[in-house]
Amino acid sequence: MVDEKKNNKSSSNTIRNIRKQRIGIVTSDKMDKTIIVSEIKKVKHKYYGKSILKKKKYMVHDEKNVSKNGDKVSIMEIRPLSKKKCWRLVSILEKS
Repeated sequence: MVDEKKNNKSSSNTIRNIRKQRIGIVTSDKMDKTIIVSEIKKVKHKYYGKSILKKKKYMVHDEKNVSKNGDKVSIMEIRPLSKKKCWRLVSILEKS
């Protein structure tokens, strides 16, 4: 009975949660090891049906300072590293 509980517990620890991923454009790289990425979505208005552009900014951890302004990047959600920074750079999709 005790062995079964241990096995179930250890197998659940190895499974990671699915993390959110986003694609956006670097708007600022002035900080050390941090970039600001803006994601632009095209959403339809509920009532009027008109397309609206929505913009959201993310503070992203860039360990090696490899990305520059205008780069198209892929980011992934991680544990909070600071008050506003809880995303990390996965890859650079297009260089500017």
